[in-house]
Amino acid sequence: MAVDRPDCRLTVFGPRRAFMHVPNATYRLLPQTRLLGRHVQWPAIIRRLRPHAYFGPAGVLPLGNVGCPSVITVHDLAIYRNPRWFPGRQPLSTRFVVPRSVLRADVVIAVSENTARDVVDIFGIDRKRIEVVPHGVSPKFRPMGRDELADARVRLGLPERFILFVGTVEPRKNLETLLDAWVTMRDRPDLVVVGSWGWRYESIRDKMARLGPRLHHLESVDPDQLPAIYNLARVLAHPAWYEGFGLPPLEAMASGTPTVVADTSSLPEVVADAGMVVPAGDVDAWRKALERVIADTDLAAGMRHRGILRAAQFSWERAGQLTWRAVDDSIRARAAP
Repeated sequence: MAVDRPDCRLTVFGPRRAFMHVPNATYRLLPQTRLLGRHVQWPAIIRRLRPHAYFGPAGVLPLGNVGCPSVITVHDLAIYRNPRWFPGRQPLSTRFVVPRSVLRADVVIAVSENTARDVVDIFGIDRKRIEVVPHGVSPKFRPMGRDELADARVRLGLPERFILFVGTVEPRKNLETLLDAWVTMRDRPDLVVVGSWGWRYESIRDKMARLGPRLHHLESVDPDQLPAIYNLARVLAHPAWYEGFGLPPLEAMASGTPTVVADTSSLPEVVADAGMVVPAGDVDAWRKALERVIADTDLAAGMRHRGILRAAQFSWERAGQLTWRAVDDSIRARAAP
C-alpha cells in the first residue's frame, strides 16, 4: 500500500519488535494493556493524530471512537461457524470486539466471496458495505529448476515421491481425513506434513505417531524453503473444513503443483477449475482423487498448467490497489450528506 500511494503518510501501530521498514511510515507502539490500553487509550491517541482514515488489517476496531472513517479486513469467521475448533476463553473478542468492529466500520473488506457471505449471514450488515479483496501470492512461489530442487531435496531430507499438507495442525484443517485416506492408497507415496502444532491437536498427534516413518512432520520450516517443498511435491492436499481464503492452495498452484482441495468455504472459489475439489469428510473420495493425480501424468500436467494460470490472477499489488479503493470509499461514504 505504501508503494502504491507514495504521497500518503502512514502511521503504523504495532507491538515492540514487530516492525518492518515501510516507506513514508511512522511507527508507534500499541498500548500494552488489553482493555484500557487497546480500547480507551489507543483510540484517544488516534483521534489526536486526526487521520483521514483508519485501516484495521486484523479485522478489528478499538471499542472507543477513532474519530475518522474506518476500514477493516475480515479474514475468516471460522470461530462463529464452529467454536469447537478453537480454544476457549475468547469472549471479549468474539462477543464484543469483532461484532462491534464489523457493525461500526464504514467499509468491511472480505478476503473472499465466501467470507463476504459469512459476514452478511452472521452480522446482518448490508452487502453493499463489503468489498472483496483477495489475498495475493508472493513471486517467490514459482516453478523451480531441476538443479535448485535437487539441492533442496537433499537439504530438507525429503522423499522422492510425496503428498504434501501445509497448515497448522488443528481440528479445522481436517488433517485426520487426509491421514485416513493416505493409509488406504494403492502404491502410496510418502506424506509430508508442514506445520506447527496449534490447539486441540492431541488426537491428531497420536494418530500421526502410529503411522510409521513414511509420514514426515516438518514442524519448523523456514518460509524461504516453502517454494521448493511445494515444487517437490507430487500433489498438495488441502482438506480443511473451513478457510477464509486458503493461501497454501494458491501458493501450490503458483509453484506448479497439482492441488486437491475440500469442497468447503472459500477453497473452490480460490482454485476454480485449476484444482480438484473433493467432499471434505469423504475419506474414500480423497483416496481416489489422490490416486488419480499421482497415477495420471496427463491429468497432473494439465492441473499444473491451469494452476499456474489461475495463480497469476492473484497479486499483492492488486490487493493493495483494491484496499486503497476501499479506504477511498470509506472517506467518501463518511463525507456524503
